[in-house]
Amino acid sequence: MRTWQVERRKRTRHLIELGGLVVKAGVVDLTGDDRAIIYGALLWMADKLKSNQAEQARALWAAKGKGAFAVERATNAPTIAQETPQDRA
Repeated sequence: MRTWQVERRKRTRHLIELGGLVVKAGVVDLTGDDRAIIYGALLWMADKLKSNQAEQARALWAAKGKGAFAVERATNAPTIAQETPQDRA
């Protein structure tokens, strides 16, 4: 396989994984799959990371994400996106 093909596949996998995080966090369901809302939220995050509150935001978000991954690993609990409508009742 050519180098450019390998790099393209790596990039594609990376993008799919990032999209999976959006789904895993429940953002797709919570926004009704509204791309403008999702993009706006990501732009807000980027602005926050460019501000004088960047380190505080990074620390807060990293702790929240690491905690969620740890709970998921420990309990094997489904994420919001993996729940069925019956689970939410």
